[in-house]
Amino acid sequence: MDARFDMFGNEVAVKFAKRFANAGLVIQQSPLPKSTQELVALRVSQINGCGWCVDMHTKEAAAAGETSVRLHLVATWRESTVFTEAERAALALAEEGTRLADAHHGVSDETWARVRTHYDDDQIAALVALVALINAANRLAVIVHQQGGSYQPGMFAAAFN
Repeated sequence: MDARFDMFGNEVAVKFAKRFANAGLVIQQSPLPKSTQELVALRVSQINGCGWCVDMHTKEAAAAGETSVRLHLVATWRESTVFTEAERAALALAEEGTRLADAHHGVSDETWARVRTHYDDDQIAALVALVALINAANRLAVIVHQQGGSYQPGMFAAAFN
């Protein structure tokens, strides 16, 4: 399957992508741990079936020092022993915030309470924004059939500086 549209070769799309990337910088520069950011981005992308984003977040996390064991187990985090309670709370929020149509309640009070236990207000703001941003990025890539496999760590940072 080939990409339907080159989001990096169109002037309007590139202008949008630069602003989108700038929104992502707010999250990257937040006090939310970088490992949590990548694990959440990876899990949301897995749920949404975005090959481009799974490729990107797996490679970025590995380049930042994340272990292959944790990257391989993020899809099964509930049945794994390698994630902290804080990471589990973030991953639960990511899943519930992504699967809004699958659950009438959206993010449960129980999950929200767990997140509040482990993160301060700035980290929560970044976490909520991250879930929203990654869901939007997934939709962009899935709509145009952006394929995974060719991403190189740091590629976006270099393209949008």
